[in-house]
Amino acid sequence: MSELLQIMELAEKIARDAGALLMQRPSKFALDEKSGVLDFATQMDHASEKLIVTAITAARPNDGLIGEEGAERVGSSGFTWIIDPIDGTVNYLYDLPGWCISIGVKDVEGYCVGVIYSPTTNSLWKAARGHGSFLNGNKIRCNEPVTLDRALLGTGFAYDRERRKTQSEFIKNLLPQIRDLRRMGACAADVSSVAAGALDGFFETGVNEWDFAASFVIASEAGAKVLARPVWNGTKYLIVVAGPTLHQALMAQIEGSDLA
Repeated sequence: MSELLQIMELAEKIARDAGALLMQRPSKFALDEKSGVLDFATQMDHASEKLIVTAITAARPNDGLIGEEGAERVGSSGFTWIIDPIDGTVNYLYDLPGWCISIGVKDVEGYCVGVIYSPTTNSLWKAARGHGSFLNGNKIRCNEPVTLDRALLGTGFAYDRERRKTQSEFIKNLLPQIRDLRRMGACAADVSSVAAGALDGFFETGVNEWDFAASFVIASEAGAKVLARPVWNGTKYLIVVAGPTLHQALMAQIEGSDLA
């Protein structure tokens, strides 16, 4: 078995263990404010990241780490794990489905392994570079070709209220041109839904690397085209994910807009 497949198997086990932990919801939540009142972490975000980091360190002590809740280690192996211990923390707080654990890995060539586990929807997406993309063990492909007027798209919104105004203006202009729009609250799961054909495309501005690292492997291996462009003075990313036909049409809408 190749090293990438071994890493994928390890990431799957760790994601499932983190999911089991997170399904034990606390009776009360402690909220740590981050960039603003709308951007926060719960004690379960921290607990999940601790479990994930401990497991990775035990199995692969020479790998690097980047975690949303502060975990960071420079490795010597050439592999770096990129962790979102709960993607969709607001969903988790409100006991809505669809939140997930996102575990990605990158090497010198780019993102190479992705595992995303959503316990509430019983969905586990996984991929390793060159080995295809899978949902619950079944190989998946994105929808292609899809024209803009037939596209079911997903998106998300920034925590910053002023930036939401810009995003809403873009959506106001886009909405009459597409089939419909979904906003489900977990970027990693949404991009993976594009990979599985449950969405035709996804775009969002203002995301971090841990939001998309794992899902970009899953989407790419499923035939989707992915783009991550630095925005907001390089502090965040604009991401666009879709099959090649729709990706080109979406980029035509985005280029020249305030999203870009």
